[in-house]
Amino acid sequence: MAESRFLSEAEARRISERVLSFSRADQCRLNLNSAVDGNTRFAQNQMSTSGDILNTTLTVSSAFGQKVASSTTNRFDDESLEQVVRTSEELARLAPDDPEYLGELGPQEYPESRSFYESTSNLEPEERARAITEVTEQAVAEELISTGFLAHRSGASCVATSAGLFAYSTDSRVNFTTTVRTEDGTGSGWAGSATNDWPELSAGELGAIAVQKAIQSREPRDVEPGRWTVVMEPTAVGNMVNLMVNQFGARAADEGRSFFSAPGGGNKIGQQFVDERVTIYSDPLDPRIHSTPFNGEGLPNRRHVWVEDGVLRELNYDRYWADRQGREPTGFPSGWYMSGGSDTLEEMIASTERGLLLTRFWYIRGVDPRTILFTGLTRDGTFLIENGRITHPVKNLRWNETPIFMLNNIEMMGAPVRISSGESAGVTPAVWVPPLKVRDFAFTSISDAI
Repeated sequence: MAESRFLSEAEARRISERVLSFSRADQCRLNLNSAVDGNTRFAQNQMSTSGDILNTTLTVSSAFGQKVASSTTNRFDDESLEQVVRTSEELARLAPDDPEYLGELGPQEYPESRSFYESTSNLEPEERARAITEVTEQAVAEELISTGFLAHRSGASCVATSAGLFAYSTDSRVNFTTTVRTEDGTGSGWAGSATNDWPELSAGELGAIAVQKAIQSREPRDVEPGRWTVVMEPTAVGNMVNLMVNQFGARAADEGRSFFSAPGGGNKIGQQFVDERVTIYSDPLDPRIHSTPFNGEGLPNRRHVWVEDGVLRELNYDRYWADRQGREPTGFPSGWYMSGGSDTLEEMIASTERGLLLTRFWYIRGVDPRTILFTGLTRDGTFLIENGRITHPVKNLRWNETPIFMLNNIEMMGAPVRISSGESAGVTPAVWVPPLKVRDFAFTSISDAI
């Protein structure tokens, strides 16, 4: 079974004890990461590649006073373990002092990890192939061309220190995305989702969505750029909000390098900056989010409400910046949840006199980090809404927008759902966002690309 191929807790503990026994440094930390990655890619309605990769790496960090350095290996016999320790120590003696090094953590208490599922860990190539066939058969029946990527990861992470800390957790995730296009190249549809528990993902349902979008998006027309009312499907919302969540660093804010910097110094904690209906939190104990219980230093992850009723409540403090600012370090788990409302996509469309329905964004690039301004393109299903109904597909549009403006212009909100949160098709953290209806979304030009 696949779940026995990455390091067990007993194996991780044995390696940790051996590494620490070889250490001569003032302080030592090791990080073990062991995972099985599986994937199947398909194109032109047939599978093209499939593979499973087992990879285990060990990184040893040694410190003499404030001099710190690391070395990495993927060999675990005693000779190799001792060698990687010695290499890290030799490098540390040559390194300049690191004024931000705070030493290694001792024993910690961690939330229970609930993100490992045997259904995902045991996912075999044959089952991946059957899931993909549920998409390709629908595409062939409609004389369409399907492509896509199914990726999953199951593994373990471990942190141990010379101060007595030992932490071990397991995790499993699966991500599936598909793009379906018309043979004449004028229409394209996309669907995707992610989960930690494989049976929760239905490739057939996602395929049906992508097929229908491809059919509906044939022969798109031009519309004028400008500020539009948009109905954003959850993936498009997640593409935007993730840009803001990634800017929650306290240090950049306190040093005046962030949107969350306050005029005159400090940060905007306690200030309302988006619509009062917006709340964003992370919580390792929330079974929907499947957050990791600790970070690479062994710091526990805990529940944090980053935005509450539109007010900035917390920023992410690492150990050094928290110590300097007299605060507790926060950690930042690998998933988050954004609150929503009760409106449906159908209700949002029906309430729109003239607007656009957006499936997702891609080629997203930064413009101005101080305002979190980004640019990108719509993709794989952009439709004109007139008098409360979808009338015809439109060509893709380039946008210049910030999630701050977007989250201040909300008109309607739907129920949050789990999305495939990355621009690429790889395994992504658990992110939950609602669909939104937003006014005055800025489009700057038309793109002929499908």
